[in-house]
Amino acid sequence: MSLADLTLDRWRSLDPDAAGRLAREAAAQVGGRVVLLDTVGHLGGPLHRVRIERGGREFALVPGGTVRLGFDLDAWEPTAAQRADYAESAEEGYGYGHEDLTSYLADVLSPPRTATLATVLMAVEDEALTEPASGVPAALAAHGLRMPGADEWEHACGAGSGTLFRWGNECPLDEPPYGSGGPRHEPNAFGLHIAYDSYGTELSDDPAAVHGGDGGEAVCGGYGNLLGWLPLATANRNPYAAEFTYGPDGAGMYAEFSTRPVLSLR
Repeated sequence: MSLADLTLDRWRSLDPDAAGRLAREAAAQVGGRVVLLDTVGHLGGPLHRVRIERGGREFALVPGGTVRLGFDLDAWEPTAAQRADYAESAEEGYGYGHEDLTSYLADVLSPPRTATLATVLMAVEDEALTEPASGVPAALAAHGLRMPGADEWEHACGAGSGTLFRWGNECPLDEPPYGSGGPRHEPNAFGLHIAYDSYGTELSDDPAAVHGGDGGEAVCGGYGNLLGWLPLATANRNPYAAEFTYGPDGAGMYAEFSTRPVLSLR
């Protein structure tokens, strides 16, 4: 079996010694070295986490296979606090004309679906773009890197959790979604520092989506507490932010955005 074909279920079934062997094989493929191999609890069972250093960057191993993506609104019930906070935002004219929270989320979140993804190495930290994100930026291609696909980004962020945010269905409405501290700065299940600050805007290779933040639009605009946090939701594709980012108004602003370099495995 090639490393690219490694599935998340298979990865979770391995004992630590077998996981270590595959981690070293992945590192050898890309000319890197394993700098971390540990096991954490995730979704009721163990999950191995791997970090590989290569060329001054650290990458996490993100197992693929056939995975569930998107957010299932039919299986979710917002809290009373979430409903009330959104209702207050809607009364102020925010929420793009959606009177209730569920219809708003149906507009901005990707729908439930399955996708088959290859196992990859994904950068632990996102990096500011140094050129427009069209095709594969030359600065990444020079090092054998590429931008993630939108599905790859979403899977890497949520790690199969299926919750609104990578850490659960709720967010601390009395805290800001930016700055330091809080669950959003903790490594996710794969060891990525991802969806951690609403002032961020990560780009994938899909011009219809941005991820992990909205550049601070909701916070600066006073949209409300929940709307300030929602850009960090795993399945939030931010179609309105994407329209700005890839439209004429966002031209030349690429240095304000970031991406998460990916190394393909074979």
